[in-house]
Amino acid sequence: MSADPALVPEEVLDLARSARRVLVLTGAGASAESGVPTFRDAVTGLWSRFDPMQLATPEAWAADPAMCWAWYGWRAHLIRIAEPNPGHRAITTWQQRPGVDLRVSTQNIDDLHERAGTEVMAHVHGNLFDLWCADCEAPSAAEFPPVPEPVERIDPPRCEACGGWVRPGIVWFGEMLPEAELEATVTAAERAELVVVVGTSGMVYPAAAVPGIARDLGTPVVEVNPAGSTLPDGADHVIAAPAGEALPDLVGNL
Repeated sequence: MSADPALVPEEVLDLARSARRVLVLTGAGASAESGVPTFRDAVTGLWSRFDPMQLATPEAWAADPAMCWAWYGWRAHLIRIAEPNPGHRAITTWQQRPGVDLRVSTQNIDDLHERAGTEVMAHVHGNLFDLWCADCEAPSAAEFPPVPEPVERIDPPRCEACGGWVRPGIVWFGEMLPEAELEATVTAAERAELVVVVGTSGMVYPAAAVPGIARDLGTPVVEVNPAGSTLPDGADHVIAAPAGEALPDLVGNL
């Protein structure tokens, strides 16, 4: 496979070929190519009269767990019917190359990286399918029910340990991001020889700060984003193309 030089510059290919420690940060754009709507785009139809902020806070859960559970059950359905795209698969191929230590930290709450075969170091906003009890915080083996069409309310399952409501395994607005995942992401940025930022607006931590940490240490940062660079500290190289096009070209030339 030969890369379009206008799509993946030779300088980027050289960086990727020589890097043995790589950090890949992914955001909503990586999953949108699989048909998973972004957070706000999912608020359609039945849910169009709601502000997403009404559905993604501890206060919303406390006020109406059944409404929140139905909303996230619908989102879980959209993720289940989606498939990993060529960008996900290219990251897996790169991670599995001999001699390469490639770490993935994602802002996405879906499991598309894992379904593509990628080992994910950190889900910094949680994973929708890692359910746990809102009361005792015990992990739960419960699952979202099939929700092929939006419904306004579904009672959540009960915790096997204490009987409390089981909640989605994500970080809501107003909650702290998981410390271990953040620490792992920062450490990976500090030791990386190359940082690749894929499909993120660059407005939300850690995508907004971690590339800057790498650049301060002299580590090159490559951004893959159809809209061009959005990182507050900029990037050394920007590939203005979808991940599903750019990453297969990049990895195919290593």
